[in-house]
Amino acid sequence: MTRRVVVALLTPVSWSPPGVDLLKWRTALAEDVVDLLAMLAQAEPAIAARPEDRALAEEIAWPGMRIYDVPTATVLPVLRAAAGDGFDQAAVIAADAADVPGMILGKLLRPLTTRPVAVAPGGGSGLLGVAARLPAPDWLPDHDLDTATPMSLRRSAPNPGDIQSTADWRRLRGPADLATLDPALEGWENTRTILGG
Repeated sequence: MTRRVVVALLTPVSWSPPGVDLLKWRTALAEDVVDLLAMLAQAEPAIAARPEDRALAEEIAWPGMRIYDVPTATVLPVLRAAAGDGFDQAAVIAADAADVPGMILGKLLRPLTTRPVAVAPGGGSGLLGVAARLPAPDWLPDHDLDTATPMSLRRSAPNPGDIQSTADWRRLRGPADLATLDPALEGWENTRTILGG
């Protein structure tokens, strides 16, 4: 049985809707992502946090949920922590994609049966997430989810096909992203509430 973990990485958040406190906004986004991860059937949920974000991680974690302490909000420390816990596969997801469907996360993990790494684009710039067989390949560079792209990661791979791109999903990082929220999608209750409905 393959052991999988999906980790919400508490990435920095620099924008919130007008009139919404930045910390409350960040908390709502991350809590919605964590709530989704807690419901996944084929993977265990976890949170990764820098020291300054540890209190936020503890606030939004479900009982018994793993919290990985990482020095930076980048992917490799999270993958190393998951490997140290004995997982065979791990996905690292940005914690600002409040309405991401579980199906998108499943599609991110699926290529790991034949590829060492999979990436989900972030719907405009950056990445939604990265998944890898563990331990992560030596050629995979450390990177954050805000600036990395599938192409930038492929440049380091022995073969470009070693990294599979999967379905993209937007992160909520600005007014344009906010306008694409679909009220018909289930989930994202905390974000929905903070937006007033």
